[in-house]
Amino acid sequence: MQTISGKSVLITGASTGIGESAARVFAAAGARVGLLARNAEACARIADEIGENALALPGDVSDPDALPAAVAAMQARFGTLDVLINNAGVITPIAPLDAADPADWGKLIDINLKGVFYGMRAALPAMKAQGAGTIITISSGAASHPLEGWSAYCASKAGAAMLTRCAHHEAAASGVRIMGLSPGTVATDMQTVIKASGINPVSQLDWSVHIPAEWPARALLWMCSAEADAYLGQELSLRDEELRQKIGLIAP
Repeated sequence: MQTISGKSVLITGASTGIGESAARVFAAAGARVGLLARNAEACARIADEIGENALALPGDVSDPDALPAAVAAMQARFGTLDVLINNAGVITPIAPLDAADPADWGKLIDINLKGVFYGMRAALPAMKAQGAGTIITISSGAASHPLEGWSAYCASKAGAAMLTRCAHHEAAASGVRIMGLSPGTVATDMQTVIKASGINPVSQLDWSVHIPAEWPARALLWMCSAEADAYLGQELSLRDEELRQKIGLIAP
């Protein structure tokens, strides 16, 4: 995709799942990618496999200093930051609301919600200054549908979806493109944790119904093109077959 070739893309949660797949898909399209995740060894390995246009950035999105440092590192290495993919997220604790451990519940919010805020806050000044940029946050159907045992996850995704709307409201006039992507259920390690919990209908799904991580990765790439401009400020659902056709994931 010509629109992404040569652009710099920072991806959080890039050591596995959707984040890792996105790093590889964007790099294959000619982008320069930064991989941010707590697993430093995995980040380094993936960056090494991608090559010179990849930068490993070990860090924890729940740390307020991690995202500003990552943005600075991207600017120092690649000269700019063109795209931020807020992908880092966790599903645990999976527990009834009245039995959930407060510390664990709060840690999920630190990662899934505050981590998105930290990323937007770090990226927006640079993007506003250059009059261009794209920020995409991975959302979930859980943002609008309550599920047993997922109070923290549902609340965090609902909050992140509203952050996307707020950021678009504030930054669209400066040329910054902001959207959310709800991928549906994806065949990643998170689904293994969900399956093992045995709680709510999602844990009962057969593995065959989950889409491959490459699908949301390709959707993210497409969302960086002008073809997705009609969706600015919105949350795209990859469950939508018409959208899958537009992206080229399935045949018309």
